[in-house]
Amino acid sequence: MQTTLHSEFAGTADGTRAETILRKCVHCGFCLATCPTYQLLGSELDSPRGRIYLIKQVLEGQVPGRGTQLHLDRCLTCRNCETTCPSGVDYADLLDIGRRVVDARVTRPPVQRLARWALKEGLNSRAFAPLLRVAGALRPVLPAAWRRKLSMGAKAAPAHGSAWPQRTHARRMLLLAGCVQPSLEPNINPATARVLDAAGIQTLVAPEAGCCGAIRAHLADQAGGLADMRRNIDAWWPYIEGGAAGAPVEAIVINASGCGVTVKEYGHLLAADPAYAAKAQRVSALARDLSEVIGGLVAALKPRLPADLGAMAVHVPCTLQHGQRLPGRLESLLRELGFAVSVAGEEHHLCCGSAGTYSLLQPELAVRLRDRKLEQLGKLGAPCIVSANVGCIHHLQSGTTLPVKHWIELLDHALFQ
Repeated sequence: MQTTLHSEFAGTADGTRAETILRKCVHCGFCLATCPTYQLLGSELDSPRGRIYLIKQVLEGQVPGRGTQLHLDRCLTCRNCETTCPSGVDYADLLDIGRRVVDARVTRPPVQRLARWALKEGLNSRAFAPLLRVAGALRPVLPAAWRRKLSMGAKAAPAHGSAWPQRTHARRMLLLAGCVQPSLEPNINPATARVLDAAGIQTLVAPEAGCCGAIRAHLADQAGGLADMRRNIDAWWPYIEGGAAGAPVEAIVINASGCGVTVKEYGHLLAADPAYAAKAQRVSALARDLSEVIGGLVAALKPRLPADLGAMAVHVPCTLQHGQRLPGRLESLLRELGFAVSVAGEEHHLCCGSAGTYSLLQPELAVRLRDRKLEQLGKLGAPCIVSANVGCIHHLQSGTTLPVKHWIELLDHALFQ
């Protein structure tokens, strides 16, 4: 796809990157079959192909309006289109550029600005847990989507859920604690540490690390997202280099697949920063999804597991199968460990509608996608649903009475019940 950038964008970093991506586009339309919003709405402008054309027009000088902004907002950034695309178009990268450009030119209504500010500042805050309690008190005056989330509250940790292993091991790994996960799903991180401890790995958490940067970046706050990434690199670096923090860690393990996508892309996202480019590349090289780490520990863990681990329906987040390009890995790992695994026969590849802050900003579409996903998972007849991302878990749980858990919680329970 040829484009002639407007002089405002020609020669800029965003313009050059966008032009490179647009050259790969061939207008084939394969992505229409795998785009969740196109499946729901049937509008070309709510498909990757349509959004690419909207972004192209803006970069060529066409003045965007609220309609352009809305079509870009409706994208989940699930990246299903990227694994479908035969030309290898970096759609998510182009979308981030387009959102930044359009948001700089189109003023959002005050309610939208307030909501997006609250999400960027609140979810990233160390005060998220007390803010969650305050929001609970204000629940009657909040939007319906927010009330629905708050009605679930934060899950309580089981009796052993706060127990963090105290043993030291020669093998050491860093864990990204995340921004909302410790409050919404408090058992996931301790469960991760206990399972790794059982396999002879010590889990460390850098106190100054926080949100991976995805929240701000996907809300068109590139500067804020990059600042979050630099903060994490600074927090992790003593552990990566060793020295005062002990022996160097061998990996940065990430048990929220959405965060994993972002951390694995630090090297790309900070490539133009001379102070952080090399460090970011190192961090990305060390980043491992939890399923990748546990996949190398099956021989150590399996002898300790009971013979019958029970059945589960698995929802593989789009951030794992499309963002991190690890399709089939989670299902194969769980089967290798001994679980009876079933996956949806239809729409296995489609997003559940969580998509970070999407379920709060686009609640109608998010609920429709959630219910479609739960319908497919319900056909499997399993007693529980497991996933690999805190957002998916919380979103799916809001629509079903079946327990929805992180798969590491079930493995932890099997080892220590």
